[in-house]
Amino acid sequence: MYDSFSDEYKDLLDFLEPLNVEARYPTVKDKIMQSLSEEKCELLLNKTEELFLWIKTKLLK
Repeated sequence: MYDSFSDEYKDLLDFLEPLNVEARYPTVKDKIMQSLSEEKCELLLNKTEELFLWIKTKLLK
């Protein structure tokens, strides 16, 4: 399925994946929090929801 993702969705996943892993470690958590502005978080949430809905439609076909 990953092959059918647009470059934009692949880029989003490439950005989100390290955040997930790094957030598990308290020493890195502060650094992550400082790097994410409210606007960046809103954009990530919106793009993630868009990706989720796209995947959902693909799975329901």
